[in-house]
Parts: sequence; C-alpha cells; structure tokens
Amino acid sequence: MNEFIEAKVRLRWGEQKPSYDVVIIGGGGHGLATAYYLATRHGITNVAVLERGYIGSGNSGRNTTVIRANYGIPASVRFYQHSLDLYRQLETETDRWIMHAEKGILWMHHTEMGIRTERARAHMNQAFGADTHFLTRKEIGKLVPEIDLDGGGRYPVLGGSYHTQGATARHDRVVWSYAEGAMARGVDVLQRTTATGIRLDGDRVTGVETDRGFIACGTVMSATAGQTTTITDMVGLRMPIRTHPLQALVTNHYRQTFHPIVASAELAFYVSQTARGEMLMGAEWDRQPSYSYRSSLEFLRSCTAKAITILPFLADLKVLRQWTGVCDLTPDSSPVMGFTPVDGFLVSTGWGTWGFKAIPAGGEQMAELIATGRTPELIAPYSLDRFARDRILADAGSAGTQ
Repeated sequence: MNEFIEAKVRLRWGEQKPSYDVVIIGGGGHGLATAYYLATRHGITNVAVLERGYIGSGNSGRNTTVIRANYGIPASVRFYQHSLDLYRQLETETDRWIMHAEKGILWMHHTEMGIRTERARAHMNQAFGADTHFLTRKEIGKLVPEIDLDGGGRYPVLGGSYHTQGATARHDRVVWSYAEGAMARGVDVLQRTTATGIRLDGDRVTGVETDRGFIACGTVMSATAGQTTTITDMVGLRMPIRTHPLQALVTNHYRQTFHPIVASAELAFYVSQTARGEMLMGAEWDRQPSYSYRSSLEFLRSCTAKAITILPFLADLKVLRQWTGVCDLTPDSSPVMGFTPVDGFLVSTGWGTWGFKAIPAGGEQMAELIATGRTPELIAPYSLDRFARDRILADAGSAGTQ
C-alpha cells in the first residue's frame, strides 16, 4: 500500500432497473458530478448513469488535470472560478483525497501584441473574481528559474500573467469521489452499458435503449465527450460540434522543484509536474477532425521541441508514455449546457480542452437545471440557442492549445 492507493473508496454497483427519473449518458466526470449533485443537493436519487466502458475510461481519464479560471471573457471567468472554488472544497465535502494541489499557472507571451492582450486579461480576471496578475520578464525569471527567458534566441519571454489559484487534481480520484458519493445515496452507475437509441413520443423523450434493454425515463442528459453527435443523432438533433484528437505525454521523474504550471499561449504548449515527479506536457489539438485515439510521432516532435526551447532542462529527460483523448469543439470554443428543442433531453458538451476544469460547476449547475426546470444564471450564456440568437461566446484564445 502506498500513498497513491485510496483504501477508503467503496463503489456500489447497481443493477439496471426498468425505469428511472433521470438517465445520464456518460460515466465520466460531468455525468457522475451531475448525478452526485442531484442526490446531495436536491434529493433526486432515482438516477442511472450509463457508461459504455468503465467510469472515467473516456476523456476524464485522458486529460492533463489542470484546473484554472484565467479565461478571456466574463462569463467564462465567473463559471470556471466557481468550479475552481468547488474543487478547493471537494476533498472536505467528499472525505476523499483527490490530490488537489494549488500550484499557480504562468501564462507566458513572446510578442508585444501578446503582452498587451495578457495585461488586459489579467485586469479582466481580477474584475470578475479570478486572482490573476501580470508579471514582467524579471518577475517570471524569479518565479520559474528553469525558464530560458531568451527562448533559445527565437521566442524571448517578454512577460505574462500568473493565475495564483491554478491547480491540479488526480483525475481518477475525482471520478471515484463523485461516483462513490452518488452511489452511496442510491444512484445506479451502470458500467459496460451502451446507449443504442433514445425513444421519443412525438418530440418528448420517453426512455433510452441500451444493449441491456430499454430504460423508461422522463429526462435524459448527454454528458459524453467525443461522441456527442452520436447521441444527439438519436433524437434528430444537429449539434455545432466537431471532434478533434488531443495528445499529451509524460517524461521520467525530475526532482520535485518545478512548482507552477507553465504555459505559452503563443507557442501553444504547457508543462506541469505530477505528484510522482514526472513532467507532463501537452500542446494544441490535432487539426484534422477525427475520433482516433492514436498517438503520433509528429506530436512528440512538435510538443517537445517547443517545450525544450523555453525549458532546456527537459532535453535531458526521457519520454515515458503518451496518450490521446478526443475533444468536442464548438464554433466559439465555449461549451453548450442546458435544454435542447427535444423535450426532456439536455446536453453538457462542447468542452473542448477544458472539461476537467469544469466538472464540479458543470455537474452542480446541470443538476440544478434538471431539479428545478430553470436555467441557473451561471450557465445561461452557454445555451444551445445562442448560435441562432447570434450571442456567441468566442474564447478560443483561452485554451492555450490552439
């Protein structure tokens, strides 16, 4: 037994019942968090969560665990700051160790235009509740001594912002804590259960077809990632979603002195250190839309080349492993949460590269929507009809990976 084994976790696996009040398709972080908050905040426990694999086997288990709120538009700052705050208290609430570590995130820039943009972002973040400060080149050198401020002579670090509450958490522990909390209150989490269709009576949802039989229900929520359009096609709903692979890697161990998460918005890469001492790196999503989980040598080449330019010590490390997830992207790079034109069918999707950060707030807000039938103010801007109303939330620059 070591510190990375959670001996306290107790997961209760239910049997599929013929009917539920709510069926959630997708047993990752967002689906399980919604079930958890339905049970804990609203007393709604006749809920089934369907997962075609095992819980967290999709993109929840393939992300790079960064938690932050330094976004580029007010609606996103408010939403992600709320999620960050919920993460900070999640260990206390669930009595489970999710390995939450507040590290701060440094967002570097290499051009004068980037510096002007980042100064404005830092001020806007402060105005809407996220603790973000602009740092000069000299201040960055003191914060992260490992950085080559000259950027190998190609990408000099001119300045950037520092989001002090940026953090990481262990992805599987987050999934387990929400799953256990929901299960303990009566929610059924059904692994190895694939949704094969959604039954309608007119334009009203009446249940979900699965490979284990039909489930009657009055409310269905899609919380899938990477397969959103497969689910929405079942109800004849066209979604503004495209799916792209997103890759990451970790190296062998490095001495545990690298504290902040370091990102370059203009070079589109980021680096953090795991609890085991591995250096974790990610970069932009693959430009070709695809459902492929295949990793590539091209990603290794481009990501490591950019990272080594700014952090030369990485050149001495070995790549330990790499992996790929797939992310659903909207035209404005912001998520879609809420009701759809199909009565009783809701979605939480379009998270792109930001889904892990949003798990607590997304689950809490969707649970409130399901329980009350009213859209909470915090997620109202993210409704599906914003595209028809020309109220897009363009925030692509906040990804740091595009």
